[in-house]
Amino acid sequence: MTSLSALFILSLISLLSTSSSLPYTKITGRLKLPDPKQSLNSTRLTLNDGTFSTYTLPDGSFTFHHVPPGVHLLDVQSREHHFSQVKIQLLEDAMDSPKCIEYVYPGAPKQSISHPLELTAHASYQYYEPRQGFNLFAIFKNPMILMMIVMGGMMFMMPKMMENLDPEQKEQMQRQLEMQQDPSKMLSSMWGELTGTSEEKPVAAIEKKPSAKAGAKTVRRGCYNTYEYLMP
Repeated sequence: MTSLSALFILSLISLLSTSSSLPYTKITGRLKLPDPKQSLNSTRLTLNDGTFSTYTLPDGSFTFHHVPPGVHLLDVQSREHHFSQVKIQLLEDAMDSPKCIEYVYPGAPKQSISHPLELTAHASYQYYEPRQGFNLFAIFKNPMILMMIVMGGMMFMMPKMMENLDPEQKEQMQRQLEMQQDPSKMLSSMWGELTGTSEEKPVAAIEKKPSAKAGAKTVRRGCYNTYEYLMP
């Protein structure tokens, strides 16, 4: 037990001596908004997904203490504004001059920035859609309203259009309106046109002059080709 405890103490001492020999530095910066009149709430910042974390002061400044050498990724955990990510490289022989690279989002073009960091918000998050006010022209975007306007215009213009039609055209128009009011007539008419069995108007018979040989008169009765021979 004595040897084990001594070995543990020696390893702990060596670890502490090694850790104390590593250089440390602090990373400072400031968050800003595009509009200087707006105030920034206290915002949390992290290094390496939460290995180091800190919060901004009322003026937007922040500081990370005891940061070891290496490559660190800085994220701004803001729920209101979008800030760039910053990759920071700390070398043991140049801890006072870290190399910082900024990019708006992963995969975006990168640019080198100086230390202390100055990060300005690119955009504000909008979680709710703004309520729209009353718009009279938005009513006309409704298809039902457009159909009602077109039907009203047709009802208004139909009598004027009927006045300029010929009697035959008026009769044909009335027939079409009757068929539209009675779907059964419309279907029967369509079926007759498809099958070729639609009812046709009887053809008026042509009056013939009395035959001199027969000595009789021809009389047209009804609408069919029926003739009656009258004796003189």
